[in-house]
Amino acid sequence: MGPTSRLTVTGGTLAAVLTASGLSRSFGPRTLFRNVSLQLGPGRRVALIGGNGTGKTTLLEILVGMHEADAGEVHRPKDLRIGYLPQELPAEAGRSVFEQVMLGAEQVTILAHRIQDLGLRLGSAVGAEQEQVLADYGEAQSRFEQIGGYAVEAEAHRILAGLGFDPEDHDRPMDEMSGGWRMRVALARLLLSAPDLLVMDEPTNHLDVDSVAWLEQQLAGWSGGLLFVSHDRDFIDAVANRILELSGSRVSEYIGGFADFVVAREERLEAQRAAAAQQSRQVAHVEQFIERFRYKATKARQVQSRVKALQKLERVVVDEDETPSSRFGFPPPRRSSRIVAELEDVTAGYRTDEGDEVVLEDVSFTVERGGVLALVGPNGAGKTTLVKLLTGELAPISGRVSRGTNVDLSYFDQLQAEVLDEQRTVIDEFRTVPGVGTDSRNPRTYLASFGFRGDAVDRLVGDLSGGEQTRLALAKTLAVPVNLLILDEPTNHLDLPSCDVLEDALSAYPGTVVLITHDRHLIRSVADNLVEVRSGRAVWHTGVPDRVLYPAQAPAPARPGREPEGPAPPKPKTAQRKQHSKDPASGLKKRLARAERDWEAAEAAVVTAQKRLADPDLYKVPEEAAAAVAEHEEAKDRAASLMSEWDRLNSRLGN
Repeated sequence: MGPTSRLTVTGGTLAAVLTASGLSRSFGPRTLFRNVSLQLGPGRRVALIGGNGTGKTTLLEILVGMHEADAGEVHRPKDLRIGYLPQELPAEAGRSVFEQVMLGAEQVTILAHRIQDLGLRLGSAVGAEQEQVLADYGEAQSRFEQIGGYAVEAEAHRILAGLGFDPEDHDRPMDEMSGGWRMRVALARLLLSAPDLLVMDEPTNHLDVDSVAWLEQQLAGWSGGLLFVSHDRDFIDAVANRILELSGSRVSEYIGGFADFVVAREERLEAQRAAAAQQSRQVAHVEQFIERFRYKATKARQVQSRVKALQKLERVVVDEDETPSSRFGFPPPRRSSRIVAELEDVTAGYRTDEGDEVVLEDVSFTVERGGVLALVGPNGAGKTTLVKLLTGELAPISGRVSRGTNVDLSYFDQLQAEVLDEQRTVIDEFRTVPGVGTDSRNPRTYLASFGFRGDAVDRLVGDLSGGEQTRLALAKTLAVPVNLLILDEPTNHLDLPSCDVLEDALSAYPGTVVLITHDRHLIRSVADNLVEVRSGRAVWHTGVPDRVLYPAQAPAPARPGREPEGPAPPKPKTAQRKQHSKDPASGLKKRLARAERDWEAAEAAVVTAQKRLADPDLYKVPEEAAAAVAEHEEAKDRAASLMSEWDRLNSRLGN
């Protein structure tokens, strides 16, 4: 059983649980995953993470019933209502935005249409027919109220508002909506339907910072089951209480949010490394025995026994990161002036037959060389208009926009990956960048820093996943020797490792960066300052204030006025990173402090036990003496174990 269409919600009880066991899937010689087992039910909010091309979307589609696994089975109770939000949607037409969302409340929608039809018939019916239509109308109206029809409509309007729709957008036809807004409509429809199990593939891709914060609040208290793929660390941390990591064709489950996952994964890797090291020592000892007594007749049976044991031995596999840390070597751009771009008292918008349609007013700020400036705010507020002013594509209605001297610009937008030639290989597509191959950089080495290693550079672009294509488009953009880089939502369709690659690349980039993104972790990690675009204003914020990144948790800034017009001297990126990034080691530090307290308590117990053993009267009763000796040994063992734990954690923190 599965959804009858990609967005249909079917079935219905909160207690229903989806279970999967032994799932495996391959494409040709390549195994995506094997022997995957999991359970999804009420209260389980699960984030599925893993690299681009590892099979996350394939696994979701198998779970909801769109595809079959090569092996294993999925059990979906008949009354389980599943709602699925894919990354790509078919075009919808013929309905308004509100009508499309109301499809999530099918029974209410059917009754609403019946009431509307009966109302139209009342105007033309006469006599007995009119009485019957009136009776049917009253019955339908009563039933509509009983099932909470008016409350559902209010809820639909609330959800649309939370996802960034203005009230006048609710009646707009669906065929007028862009792909990103259609995705929001689909998400609103699913939230309204409140399925038992909600499955979402990158739900934040087309959202702005405000909508991501709103969606976090909705899903953090989701009472049904939830499974979602996301590259947004903050979103995962706020919503998930379990993490499924798909890596090396295996799935590993962790309890807790993303921060807990980072700590637990490192602990698991350390345990695997220790087990692998111990196994290697044992194997070496056996191999030494075999080599020493291979030709000794009296030891032949023992040698053969050990040879067979080695052949049957299941080797311990360490799930190390398959993508080693990247080192970036960008072509040095020419040095620009200190002032890269400056806007002074700018009013911007678009000219229409009815006059000027103003989008932004009274905009003044300065972009200085070497900094990273992030633009944040709701979709449609004017971030793209601001970028067009910076690139020169749009002239201001009034005010002044100027770029400094020797400023070379490159612009990456959300459609960049769509212009790649699918018939070329990765390396051939990369060689279309002007200047590649004429400088000292090796194209293969450069592509390796973006995750295309070994044979991956010879794959066809058309065979890459969406995230891999985005990563290739980013590599091409960053390979151009410019000193002003403008990036519009570069993390869409990227996985977590690729987001790390982008973060490292921007940290190493020698020029100036203007960044539009909803990824708050990336903003905190690389941005020096923010410009908040909202309500017709573009407000400069020195640093990266949390109240701007998390608007649902803090009052919105006042509409009039603005903060200081010029930026403070840019802080070093390393200092900025320390100030604004979440510390992945914070969990380790807490564990270290707890281990130290437990160790001290255990040492105190050892001292107490030693004092008791020093009492001569103790030995007058042999049973008590034996118990005291055992207690002392147990206290020593516990203290030694806690000391080892403290030392291990201390080493991991680099102390």
